[in-house]
Amino acid sequence: MKLLRIGPAGEEVPAALGDDGRVFALTGLTTDIDGAFLSSSGIDRVRDALATGTLPELDLSGLRVGAPVARPGKVVCIGLNYRDHAEETGAAVPVRPVVFMKDPATVVGPCDGVLIPRGSTKTDWEVELAVVIGREARYLDSPHQALAHVAGFAISNDVSEREFQLEYSGQWDLGKSCETFNPLGPWLVTPDEAGDPQALGLRLTVNGETRQDGNTKNMIFDVAHIVWYLSQYMVLNPGDVINTGTPAGVALGLPGTPYLRAGDTVELAIDGLGTQRQTFSNA
Repeated sequence: MKLLRIGPAGEEVPAALGDDGRVFALTGLTTDIDGAFLSSSGIDRVRDALATGTLPELDLSGLRVGAPVARPGKVVCIGLNYRDHAEETGAAVPVRPVVFMKDPATVVGPCDGVLIPRGSTKTDWEVELAVVIGREARYLDSPHQALAHVAGFAISNDVSEREFQLEYSGQWDLGKSCETFNPLGPWLVTPDEAGDPQALGLRLTVNGETRQDGNTKNMIFDVAHIVWYLSQYMVLNPGDVINTGTPAGVALGLPGTPYLRAGDTVELAIDGLGTQRQTFSNA
């Protein structure tokens, strides 16, 4: 199943994408796709309603697609989770997941414009598999339990300002939490449809030129391990988002470090999870 949110920012309508490509409003079932919906068997209710054909159809013509979940309580990120990305940045390959937080207010729609911060000279891209939590995960006994706590998956662009991130502070937050720095979507794809989260191709282009072409099979720490690991140190709540890391090909690691400038267009895709497209402009 694919869940999405349609409409102007702050006024999104929850919806589901049917197998035949039609989109159906979920306003009779929930006010939004959020933690409360996910934790109360909301996905099962939508599946039952789709099967009975009782949901009203939506016409998406000209409508904005928002992030597929309402603003999460937290966005947790895993850094350097692909060996080739660690190597291209000159960082040591981690022996434990590198964890940092990102301001949840950075989450925007998959095709919303992204703002290059004032004073930025090193705004960078990162295509990532995002994990959305569906059930509270707290001190899980093992990674084998972890995927049962996942509501679904989405594409995430973990936009980063490398000077702010690496040169201005010992923490990464300054370069990760600028406004609009986390396009998410277009859909939340449930695990039964997404398939093996460790067998998904990830791709990103800048102005039509391929920059990243990787596969989640090359993660150092897989999705199940990440969810289990994080649950040992924080409570993961329904609706929380985890960005699981990016493969090689970011501007930081490329010859000439071709960081983003106003007018650049970035396109992202992950197998089975749809596509994103953002044009960058100055804040």
